[in-house]
Amino acid sequence: MASVNIILMLLTFAFVHQQVAITEARLDVGVCYGLLGNNLPSPAAVVQLYQRYKISKLRLFEPNPAALAALKGSGIEVTLGTLNQDLQSIASSVDAAKKWFDTNVKPFISEVNITYISAGNEVIPGESAKYVLPAIQNLQKVVSDSGHTTIGVTTVVATTVLGTSYPPSKAIFSEAARSDMVGIVKFLSSSGSPLMINVYPYYPYASDPVNVRLDYAQFTATGTVVQDGPLSYSNLLDAVVDAYYWALEKEGVTNLNLVISESGWPSAGNGNSTTPALAQTYNQNLVKRFLKNTGTPKHPDRSLGGFIFAMFNENQKSTGIEQNFGLFNPDGTPVYNVVFN
Repeated sequence: MASVNIILMLLTFAFVHQQVAITEARLDVGVCYGLLGNNLPSPAAVVQLYQRYKISKLRLFEPNPAALAALKGSGIEVTLGTLNQDLQSIASSVDAAKKWFDTNVKPFISEVNITYISAGNEVIPGESAKYVLPAIQNLQKVVSDSGHTTIGVTTVVATTVLGTSYPPSKAIFSEAARSDMVGIVKFLSSSGSPLMINVYPYYPYASDPVNVRLDYAQFTATGTVVQDGPLSYSNLLDAVVDAYYWALEKEGVTNLNLVISESGWPSAGNGNSTTPALAQTYNQNLVKRFLKNTGTPKHPDRSLGGFIFAMFNENQKSTGIEQNFGLFNPDGTPVYNVVFN
């Protein structure tokens, strides 16, 4: 689950709740499929649930053979993660990266629509950060050499890679992350793959509900909440995305797209900040935000898409909010209703 830096916005409190219902319309938005539960449906049943609700994109955190086998022939677009503990090996040589690819991807590639491989999840900054760039480079060479030119290779970062982040125009990469991030983002800008970012407005709101407005965190503000020079922000997610764009620009990277690899709101675990109604409102509005096919105040020309976290409540995650990010219960029933169109 995402670890995030606290983004303080000096704002007021308001909330508008929207009543919604599930439909089976196509969802051109992804949902993360986590496996940390001992009561989850079989992978085949999970794929059927994605298909039932027309969820066309899936993020898988590790190359789980049963999940990948179940995805064969589904047409679902898959972003496939490496395990963080495999990064050092993958980074060591192209041959090691090829061995990982041949073991975890090649058996499924002809029947599973793998669109991205993400080398590591939230390891920057940290001891494994130095392995991310060479792992991306090695995997990209393996993918290119194997002729699978439609597969991009990237990594997933949390907002802890940012130092200053408010206002967005002042954003920079943190001292701890910068040396690793600069090489990564410059490589991605040349390869054409996006940087994947985990963004959770829930955390700054829950940490400081007096100063971080709920309507700003949940996309329900009716007007500008933060003015940053000529740029006006009515929701926190856009402000965080633009903080990344500003940080990238300061490193000379202006052509790198961003994808939201995780975002969501827990439905329980932290009192009144985590209710099914709040989780429903956030995720419903997140879907609407993605389906608008629009950009951010800084980059209105770049549409923003991504993944909701997560498909299920997972009972083997840490007790509390971590177990309550799911759209669905393990029996396949919705935790709350969301319109997917």
